[in-house]
Parts: sequence; structure tokens; C-alpha cells
Amino acid sequence: MLEGKAYVKDTDMPLKMQVHAMDCASQTLDLYDVVDCTSIAAYIKKEFDKVYGGGWQCVVGSNFSSFFTHSKGTFIYFSLETLNFLIFKGAAY
Repeated sequence: MLEGKAYVKDTDMPLKMQVHAMDCASQTLDLYDVVDCTSIAAYIKKEFDKVYGGGWQCVVGSNFSSFFTHSKGTFIYFSLETLNFLIFKGAAY
């Protein structure tokens, strides 16, 4: 597992879920090359779908913008190493 420290930029997730998100990101960076952001995001999305139910979205990269609506308590935006991670569950209407 990577030794780098994750820096949470914004979140409304419960602490236990935050820790899971950052641990999952760290483990994924051990599996994939840092430039393979699509595979990294897919791995994290599938893990969150499996553990917390379907509907999760994950964006990974060093430079991106976003605008979205999420379900309360399901959003985190953090950095780890050279990448930013955005994980959220889409809001149901």
C-alpha cells in the first residue's frame, strides 16, 4: 500500500466511509499505473457499488472540473499522490 497521505478537500461522508474511500484509492494505485485513471476509477466505483449498493460515480485525474448533484452523505473529494479523486452517489429524483 502506498505510504502517501490522502488530503481531503471536501466531503459529507461518514468518517468510516471516508477511510474506506482513501484506503481503496491507495490499494488501487498499487494495482494500476498512475496514468491509467479510467481503470482506477472503474475499480473504485465497482468496490463502492459492491459495498454500499449501486449508483456510485468516480472521477480520477490530475486536472478536471465537475458539477453534479449527489445523495446526502455520499460525497468525497480528496487527493492522493499526484491524483485527485471524486467519489459520490448520484441523487435520486
